[in-house]
Amino acid sequence: MVSATVARNIAGIFGNVISLFLFLSPIPTFITIYKMKKVEEYKADPYLATVLNCALWVFYGLPIVHPDSLLVITINATGLAIELFYLCIFFYFSPTPRKVKVGLWLIGEMVFVGIVATCTLLLFHTHNKRSSFVGIICVIFVSLMYIAPLTIMSKVIKTKSVRYMPFSLSLANFLNGVIWVIYALIKFDLFILIGNGLGTVSGAVQLILYACYYKTTPKDDEEEDNHSKANSQLQLSSNLQGQVKGVPV
Repeated sequence: MVSATVARNIAGIFGNVISLFLFLSPIPTFITIYKMKKVEEYKADPYLATVLNCALWVFYGLPIVHPDSLLVITINATGLAIELFYLCIFFYFSPTPRKVKVGLWLIGEMVFVGIVATCTLLLFHTHNKRSSFVGIICVIFVSLMYIAPLTIMSKVIKTKSVRYMPFSLSLANFLNGVIWVIYALIKFDLFILIGNGLGTVSGAVQLILYACYYKTTPKDDEEEDNHSKANSQLQLSSNLQGQVKGVPV
């Protein structure tokens, strides 16, 4: 019989794979940016939000905060590296004013994570207290990241079209949430459960909307709305990190 530890590790490995797919989903957007040599109306907000989210979860998974959370560290550290790479490309092809804005946001995020780490280590002296403090902060930011997908889902209902909500991302988001919920339940982790529970619900709603409005979605006309579509897909995929991970989101 498979032990709880082995089952949890298997779930975590599957979760890492699905989460990695979500982290890599914006690649087509950056291929477009590279070809155009400019960012145009693309925004750095989703990447900045994901960087902060991943950094907080990496800290949460450290042995000094929440022992036995290696899989939380691996996927979020990987996601952090990927998102920083995206931001480097974005920064390179941005006009000076946007470079300054992105740079200031990154500095602000590093300062915030530093403050959280300092307060955690100086004010709390047990794993339970440290993981509770950091976990609450992580869940708050994860919850905020679901605002973007709500905007896209509202657009689907208004237009009766799933053009801007690709099925593959919706399915991956749902499966990602389910896998990490299982991970959190095997060795109960309230904070990973809450974050990924939200992801599961969000993914399920997206799939239901897709089933409801797939037939009423007009066929794509040439390459219209390419930039708008790419931004919408990016917003949808950004809540991953929203969700990792315990691994969470």
